[in-house]
Amino acid sequence: MDELKNKGSSSLTLRWPYLIILGDTQELVDAKTGAGLVQWCPEKVAGQLRFDNCLVDLGVSDLSISEAIDRGVKSVVIGVAPTGGQINQRWICLLEEAAAAGLDIVSGLHCRLEDFSSLVAAAESSGARLVNVRTSADNLPIGTGLKRSGRRLLTVGTDCAIGKKYSALSITQCMKDRGINVDFRATGQTGIMITGEGVPIDTVMADFIAGASEVLSPTNSEDHWDIIEGQGSLFNPSYAGVSLGLLHGSQPDAIVVCHDPTREVIDTANHIPLPSVAECINLHLRTAKLTNPNVCCVGICVNTSGLDVEKGKSYLEELSAELGLPCVDPILDGCDAIVDKILTEFV
Repeated sequence: MDELKNKGSSSLTLRWPYLIILGDTQELVDAKTGAGLVQWCPEKVAGQLRFDNCLVDLGVSDLSISEAIDRGVKSVVIGVAPTGGQINQRWICLLEEAAAAGLDIVSGLHCRLEDFSSLVAAAESSGARLVNVRTSADNLPIGTGLKRSGRRLLTVGTDCAIGKKYSALSITQCMKDRGINVDFRATGQTGIMITGEGVPIDTVMADFIAGASEVLSPTNSEDHWDIIEGQGSLFNPSYAGVSLGLLHGSQPDAIVVCHDPTREVIDTANHIPLPSVAECINLHLRTAKLTNPNVCCVGICVNTSGLDVEKGKSYLEELSAELGLPCVDPILDGCDAIVDKILTEFV
């Protein structure tokens, strides 16, 4: 079993293997929870369950509830994170079937599983657990802005759902491979499921977001790095409040900007054009200097999947020349160039 300890008042244990529920999901961007689990802890994933009209495929076995039980699955994970974080009502019967069969139901959504009385009854009948990963810690402090020892890097973005978690995990792994003292600090439900601990920052009351971010990346040794998973974007009016509190509380020494060159408008506000990478760097550096005057940008992570290979390479080369920073697609290139920059800037 995999032990998950939330920074807060309680800890929980998730039982795996997992069956990832995709249901009728139409867009891969909404399935980032399931995709993240398959990418970063594939040994814990037995398969996926999709309805006939589902357009997302995570590349793992398609299983029914009964087939999943035969394969030893212990938990059903809701593998999507749609806008608003609500469970699709059409899924409730499926989740009831799983819970009645003794499978734990794991959710990282804003709504709580206990709000569905029929699901509670199904779980009680079999002894299955209803597990809400997105549970805010108790007694969080307000932010202090006081300098903490140790180094911190925060991934930020030109928009939401643009690769901040993936980039942070990739940078963390690259630094670990080089023997650097480093930890990934999760701020979203998927990261918490993958790594075992963190703060679901978008469940924290506004006054305490900066303080929660300070708790997430506490004082550490001078040679230690925290790689902090960013959330939202300062340019996205739907989530900028969370992004700002996380930026101030994280006190990053370095930022990495995440970007999708094929996206033209803000995801949840299509009347707002996507900012340029340069605009994103400048706004984040100006804002971050409130709590760390020495913050700098050490690189750009770009999702080039919407471009052909040669155009993607050219885009990265041109952007790097324009900004004077390493620009990589973390999926295709890894993050060695960014880690090289970090080691150059922070000797």
